[in-house]
Amino acid sequence: MLKGFLAGLKDHLLSYGEGWLILSDLAEHLGLRTREGLLSLIEQAGLKVIARIDTKPTHPKAFDKTDLLYAARSQEITSLWRLTQK
Repeated sequence: MLKGFLAGLKDHLLSYGEGWLILSDLAEHLGLRTREGLLSLIEQAGLKVIARIDTKPTHPKAFDKTDLLYAARSQEITSLWRLTQK
């Protein structure tokens, strides 16, 4: 889904337009995706990052030490990526 979104975004942007992507880095903490891989997908799609706003989770599972994914969730960052055409 992420790859498809990024691949098609450029075609929906005006020359001065922005696409916003809200994405957690949980997959990176679980070894399912790398940051380099994400940046490569953005580059391959003909896009560039103009800003990123990060926030830490406040949901209960991020603080539940009995949760099997606690180690990853406690480090999770969710970001608003502002993307535009290169």
